[in-house]
Amino acid sequence: MSKTEIFNASLHPRPSRLAALAPQDEGEGRRRSSSPHPEVRSEAKRNEASKGEGARHAFYRIDIGVCTYRRKELEATLHSLGRLNVPENCRVRIIVADNDVNPSAKERVADIAPSLPFELTYIHCPASNISIARNACLDASDGDFLAFIDDDETACEDWLAYLMATAQDRNADAVLGPVRASYGEGAPRWMSKGDFHSTFPVWVKGEIRTGYTCNVLLRNASPAVAGRRFSLALGRSGGEDTQYFSELYEAGGKIAYAREAWVYEPVPAGRARFSWLCKRRFRFGQTHGRLLAGKAVGLGLAKQVALAAAKAVYSFGAALVTAFSATHRNRSLLRGIMHVGVISGLMGIREIQQYGEAAMAPASGGKSHAA
Repeated sequence: MSKTEIFNASLHPRPSRLAALAPQDEGEGRRRSSSPHPEVRSEAKRNEASKGEGARHAFYRIDIGVCTYRRKELEATLHSLGRLNVPENCRVRIIVADNDVNPSAKERVADIAPSLPFELTYIHCPASNISIARNACLDASDGDFLAFIDDDETACEDWLAYLMATAQDRNADAVLGPVRASYGEGAPRWMSKGDFHSTFPVWVKGEIRTGYTCNVLLRNASPAVAGRRFSLALGRSGGEDTQYFSELYEAGGKIAYAREAWVYEPVPAGRARFSWLCKRRFRFGQTHGRLLAGKAVGLGLAKQVALAAAKAVYSFGAALVTAFSATHRNRSLLRGIMHVGVISGLMGIREIQQYGEAAMAPASGGKSHAA
């Protein structure tokens, strides 16, 4: 493994209209917001303001981590971040973590940096292991918050403002946002109709108990976040984000949802296939099963296997009943395949490798977050 390489690609950013809007004494990394949430204030500051003390609002530093692996869409992602409406009391820095063995994104990042109104830091963290890249962002972040967005996604202009407002209003340790998939003309009709690629949180008894890294904001100082890292062992098979957020929740962390903090993701031909969805759902089930296995032994483990088997049988039965509706049939089949993956994880079967030199290549449809 070659040595991790870091450079600041925005020491002398090109002057822009956006940068000029920021107060001169606040430094770089500011863009005045016209969003519904122009300022993000802590509860303490809200109380002070309500008492008429006139205290100055807290100032927040926000890092945005973008883990990349040979994706041509990286430029579009960075340009969308450059158009963000940033809350007035926030300063932004973008961290690009290049997970390729060679620093393939370095020149592209250096070329685009002058056009951005924010500081941009490039980190070369080779090994084709997504957890290494995610952890590099965590290690490099010295802000109050760290957001993650995938290198093939684009953010709406108020993305960061909505994440920050939710973090403060809900006193959350992590805030998830929705991911809207964009299907090409070659995608099967059943896939776009059922919207199988968009990503939303899952609630269990009114709580969000796990999450994903394709659209999230973390509060760095939270005891549930500070020092926590992604599993290197899962950096090639996937599921590292599911485990990370499950453990964050179990450590007492609160996960909230900002329903208006949209990011958008194209679905390339490599992912617009039923076989790709099958592999992804099976792997997701494996991760869930492995997490369950860590909490159950003996009879408890047997009960979990039996429950997953019953759910798989039910799902496959539902697929037969809805055989003439491709959308409903395939949804049931994928649910059944996920439960088979749960059984695999419960029984300790080795997880399939979804990422790496071949799997993460853009042409293969590789994706770095859980379904």
